[in-house]
Amino acid sequence: MRHFKHVALSAVTGFAALLFCAPSASASTGSGPGPNPPGEEVFQLVAKQTQGGLVDVDGSGGPSLGDEFVVSGDLLRGSSAVGTYSEICTLTRFDPVDQFDLQCAADLSLPQGQLTVQGRFNVTTAGPGNIDLAITGGTGRYRTAHGYIHAVNVSNTETHFTVHLIL
Repeated sequence: MRHFKHVALSAVTGFAALLFCAPSASASTGSGPGPNPPGEEVFQLVAKQTQGGLVDVDGSGGPSLGDEFVVSGDLLRGSSAVGTYSEICTLTRFDPVDQFDLQCAADLSLPQGQLTVQGRFNVTTAGPGNIDLAITGGTGRYRTAHGYIHAVNVSNTETHFTVHLIL
């Protein structure tokens, strides 16, 4: 169980790093045909996990369908905190035990509103690898938000990500 718990929390941390805030002046904006759609803002951020835990729904001490991983932390741009996030990931498939799928939903509390992100990704003993998840909506400035977020795990508590935001 210890190995499973470590890999799972690392995976969830990776997803946590997908979370973001308003773009900085260095964000690029798509301007037509090509890799970026018109109006797309692309920017880099870092998420740092501050809390995390496992809910073992059947009490077996091992992975089972429905186990949940709950994570929260700080959103950073450079060394400045720009918001917070929280997320819940549910184990939806495992076979073999060292490979499983997590379905995650997250919210971000930002000065200009809240943003939601959701998706599923596969985790192996090597970790979750690169993760792409959908931006599903938000409030305030983000009320029409969509796009996706790409994350790369740097450590068990830090992930670097690229946000592809369309408002």
